[in-house]
Amino acid sequence: MARYTQVATVSWRGGTTGDSPEEKIAANRAGQLELVERACLDRPDFVCMTEVITWYGLGKEHLPLIAEPLDGPTVATFAEVAQRHACYVVVPIYTQEDGHIFNSQVLLDRRGEIAAVYHKIHPTIGEIEMGVTPGTEPVVAHTDQGRVGFAICFDLNFRDVAEGNAAGGAELVFFSSMYPGGLQLQIWAHDFGVFIASATPGDRARIVDPLGRVLTESDATYNPILSKRLNLDYAVMHLSENCEQFEAIKRKYGAGIELDVTRPEAIFCMYSHLPDVTCEDVIREFELELRTSYYRRANHIRAAALPRRK
Repeated sequence: MARYTQVATVSWRGGTTGDSPEEKIAANRAGQLELVERACLDRPDFVCMTEVITWYGLGKEHLPLIAEPLDGPTVATFAEVAQRHACYVVVPIYTQEDGHIFNSQVLLDRRGEIAAVYHKIHPTIGEIEMGVTPGTEPVVAHTDQGRVGFAICFDLNFRDVAEGNAAGGAELVFFSSMYPGGLQLQIWAHDFGVFIASATPGDRARIVDPLGRVLTESDATYNPILSKRLNLDYAVMHLSENCEQFEAIKRKYGAGIELDVTRPEAIFCMYSHLPDVTCEDVIREFELELRTSYYRRANHIRAAALPRRK
């Protein structure tokens, strides 16, 4: 059953004004807000912003001032936007919680209420030295569009974050960052079979599909807002054995079931564009096997075939 969702990310590269730290924080907030309002012209279901949006132009000595409680002015500002546009908004800020400062992504729901908070599991060495506390576990939020996961900047270098998102069933991961990530985004998307939507200051924010293909990429000057319609009713499978069912699937469902094959990697992504049939239904009907299940089965067969030690 098709689950179309409109996803937007904004890539703001700074350019703060103001003399005092307070003025710079307010200017940072206003700069991101302007782009988010523009992104909302496409009526997105989700909007994601760059990492620690109030930080630009400030130093580590300002961290206690920048860090906000979850009911602080930045969350309140974007809560109003989320409610007015009836969309989810990912707000990346330094948060102050229970005496600790975290690098966080705060997910606001369509009513402007906090739906989830993710704390960056792998802050940089510099962040930790200036007082940022590492998070301890991945977060996957259940939304009315599907299951979404989170990652922040340096997290991209560590598999435990991606594995945690996958274990939680994330279908779409929001990556807020100070660096683009590039090929790493594609590797995560391919290896874990998820959509990834990134927001970075400057160029090369991306939306990547579950086969690791870049669907769109930002340009800070001409295209700082990415907006893409995605279908979250999908499944990633290996070609082996499954491909024998392709003709039968197409004969029954035609264009309603899309089979997107990437031959070099020998995998494909199946999408349902039908109003009343899900990918899961098609998998059961034609006895298809998910890529993860296929690899797991292959490992079991391999283990059984290993010579026994005497």
